[in-house]
Amino acid sequence: MSDPTRTALIIGATGSFGAHALCALVRRGWTVRALARDPGKARQQAGDRMPIEWIQGDAMDLTDVAKAAAGVSIIVHAANPPRYKNWRGLALPMLRATIAAAKAQGARIVVPGNVYNFAPDAGPAIAEDAPQAPVTRKGQVRVEMETMLREATDDGAKVLILRAGDFFGPAAPNSCLAWLTTRKAGRVTSVYRPGPAAHAFAYLPDLAETLGRILEREDELADFEVFHFAGHWLEHGEDMAMAIRRAANDAAIPIKPFPYPMLIALSPFVTLFRELLEMRYLWEKPIGLSDAKLQAFLGEVPATPLDTAVREALADLDVIPGEHISAPCPDAKVGKSWTPPQGTPYIAGDVRAHAL
Repeated sequence: MSDPTRTALIIGATGSFGAHALCALVRRGWTVRALARDPGKARQQAGDRMPIEWIQGDAMDLTDVAKAAAGVSIIVHAANPPRYKNWRGLALPMLRATIAAAKAQGARIVVPGNVYNFAPDAGPAIAEDAPQAPVTRKGQVRVEMETMLREATDDGAKVLILRAGDFFGPAAPNSCLAWLTTRKAGRVTSVYRPGPAAHAFAYLPDLAETLGRILEREDELADFEVFHFAGHWLEHGEDMAMAIRRAANDAAIPIKPFPYPMLIALSPFVTLFRELLEMRYLWEKPIGLSDAKLQAFLGEVPATPLDTAVREALADLDVIPGEHISAPCPDAKVGKSWTPPQGTPYIAGDVRAHAL
């Protein structure tokens, strides 16, 4: 019988954060369930041998989520509307279903946060208690979501928000590196420079490992807890492009301005382009996170060197030689009988760290 204090439900387990969070919990011996509309497809994507209970259901359906969450102590809410479509109409109902289930179980909701909540002039070292003054529709929805979560703690739920910058890494369907590069015939052909400002990037294996370490200390967490994960703070607009050049061992890869004119021209017809344009300010203003609170809590925050992180992310995109990782738990991918290596320390920058 599973230990209810070590049982987690993941909603959005095949997404970028959800997949890595799943492995972080499995590695630590948690019993993990995952909600999916098509469990068979999701199981194949995550790795057939992963010790996960896949449950069929819709994240928008209160009954489906409630059934999947029966007996859990953690619900990782990592579901987002695809391609920014109908953000308010989908994100809020999904969160309401999770909140209702968490209240019924007295469970903690884990949500990956971002910087949308903050104004363009919030600065490069935003603390957890900084004022939230969003200037976009998605930012307003994010603030509304956090208000819902805070209110849920008055009625039996608990909350952990782990806020970070732009995700990148292996097994990241929405990785920023995927749209910052153009690729052809197994190589990077160009890199986009979205803007001149410093920017925060979060390497997913490090972020997931951080989540795992925080949850090991549940008894020290407030009912409503927020931590900021600083990740890689790159001071110049071309720093990520230069790291990609180094990882690809090709200093001649062209660095191009992001094609904003094309996005502007097509935005009346393409929802994704309209939404990307709304967030353009993130690349024009230095908006970053202070992890002082996280460092004080953990003592040491997982931090893979930038070049290693970029190299592993590009290897996953099949554009540089190296260990190809199509899932954050590679042992499961190759069909081995996968057992989480109990007591094995996370090694930042080591390919083995992806078995989180």
